[in-house]
Amino acid sequence: MSLLTGLGKFGLKYLEDADLFEEEKKKENQSDKAKPAVTVMAEEDYLFDKTYECPVCYGSFKERTVRTGKAKLMRTDLDLRPVYDNFEPLKYDVVVCPHCGYAALSRFFTGMPSFQQKAIKEMMATTNTRPLQKKDTYSYDEAVDRYKLTLAYAIVKHAKTSEKAYVCLKGGWLLRSMGEYLRKVAPDQEQKWQELKEQEDEFLKNALEGFLTARQTENFPICGMEQFTLDYLVSVLAMNNEQYEVAAKLISGILTARNANNRIKEKARDLREQLIIKVKGKSVNK
Repeated sequence: MSLLTGLGKFGLKYLEDADLFEEEKKKENQSDKAKPAVTVMAEEDYLFDKTYECPVCYGSFKERTVRTGKAKLMRTDLDLRPVYDNFEPLKYDVVVCPHCGYAALSRFFTGMPSFQQKAIKEMMATTNTRPLQKKDTYSYDEAVDRYKLTLAYAIVKHAKTSEKAYVCLKGGWLLRSMGEYLRKVAPDQEQKWQELKEQEDEFLKNALEGFLTARQTENFPICGMEQFTLDYLVSVLAMNNEQYEVAAKLISGILTARNANNRIKEKARDLREQLIIKVKGKSVNK
């Protein structure tokens, strides 16, 4: 039975089968037609070719690099990992020379002390290194391999502790991003996700170890971070690795420092609340 059945007795029978919201639907359809189509950017649209000179073999080449301002920042994770809409810049932060195979994060690629160059050349002379070829875009698996290659070269060239820690940090972030992507496209792949989570944890555990050492042995800024930003980052990594005393000490140092800015102090206060909850939870479960 129609909602308006019975209107005939009022001389309005033609309205008995009327659509109550027909007018609104017409307006909505017209509005939808007037809206411009949403443009979904392809991964290539975020990238361009940047020219580099290899500090090992001096060969010139082009590498895929993220266009500044193209990616839209959606949020920042607790450990400062930036999350972008529909794009992962971390996949393109490694620069690999296609001539000799040397790899490093873009921050550390240019310039190299002679002792590092010597160490890399000696390694290349005794091993069968195979340079990676540049591609228009990289899959997550390919990007993870590039980070592992970068870490290997950091070990070979006796890089600073902070550089190795930074590679581990960004590698851990990339694995987290890969896990999030996997959850979207293949939610039934629980075992694969667990494997990625274990790899992420291992990378970040090593980042924590490296940054703790770098704080004591290197001058600030460290990897572009001033003291309180690094201390906040390390406190998050320590908390996630259940090193609660380390995290508490660093957080306290930030909150009592006169020259720490309000933004980092506010983040430290929020982190302290999470730390308290985690410590209480561990005590209850004992």
